[in-house]
Amino acid sequence: MNSTEFLNELSNMVMELPFAVTVCDTEGIILYMNDQSISTFQKYGGASIIGTSLFLYHHGPAATKLRELLDTSTKNAYTIEKNGIKKIIYQSPWYKKGAFAGLIELSLEIPMEIAHFIRE
Repeated sequence: MNSTEFLNELSNMVMELPFAVTVCDTEGIILYMNDQSISTFQKYGGASIIGTSLFLYHHGPAATKLRELLDTSTKNAYTIEKNGIKKIIYQSPWYKKGAFAGLIELSLEIPMEIAHFIRE
């Protein structure tokens, strides 16, 4: 498999991952949503919101935190529970040729009770 074939395969793999992947640029414009992200945000328009600002869907403290992450290119992680589903949200800067290019968010469903191990 050459590098072009691998990149195409990687793109297909990310699209079908069983968790949401959402990518925005440095201004909060949505650049990419995988299938799970599109499904998660169906009430806002699903795939049709690609190209729009995340600030249309984040208000109050969420918008403030998003602005902070974009301004400081830092990461953020937390868990949430909504409609009986617990998720871990991981927001991280991504880079293009070493320069901050925006944020990528991973949203994964997790069990209500999850094992935690401390390894030495």
